[in-house]
Amino acid sequence: MAMQARATRMELLSLRKKLSIAVKGHKLLKDKLDELMRQFKLLIAELRGARERLEQELAGAYRQFLFARAAMSEPGLLDALRYPGAVATISSGTRRVMNLTLPVFDCSVEGDVRNYGMYDTPAELDEALEVYRKVLPHIVKLAEREKAVQMLAGEIDRTRRRVNALEYILVPELRTTIRYIKLKLDEMERGNLTRLMKVKEMVQARRAETERIARPGAVEDLRD
Repeated sequence: MAMQARATRMELLSLRKKLSIAVKGHKLLKDKLDELMRQFKLLIAELRGARERLEQELAGAYRQFLFARAAMSEPGLLDALRYPGAVATISSGTRRVMNLTLPVFDCSVEGDVRNYGMYDTPAELDEALEVYRKVLPHIVKLAEREKAVQMLAGEIDRTRRRVNALEYILVPELRTTIRYIKLKLDEMERGNLTRLMKVKEMVQARRAETERIARPGAVEDLRD
């Protein structure tokens, strides 16, 4: 479908410039989309099975914790967990993928999670807390990667829409309009050429008539 445009050479030059910019923009966006897809596939490969493994480890730790809770009294369990001996520190940053800013999280756990007496606490509680300590950094890293996947997916969708808009709407419309203007200009040029040829024929006919009248003996020819 052609755009609404005037059939002038200035408009034709302007549309050709827009077409060149649109083609370059389409190539840049296509390259960006390819890089985003590559980064997206890398993250998906890292995430594949990571959540399931973490959920299995946490489920095992929760079972151990339930066994420990069943073996202890409620006040004894609360007293054992009242004062935490380990401290988790989470630092955040960013990294750039194309024009997208992705979050980066880092978690470290310092101290001993078993900050209680060993006499009146079961081994299941030790095992559960140790699993929690080990998986916490992995949980934070999983959250970082899942957020990055979510942001990349949104940017991929937006970039794909722009690429499709350029490839299937703007660029074809510009090319159709340029062809239309070229046809109109060619038609106008042919019309002008035809008019010039007719004017030339009329001028030549008038000149021939003038020369014939001005020739010696032309008056006698007219009288006869």
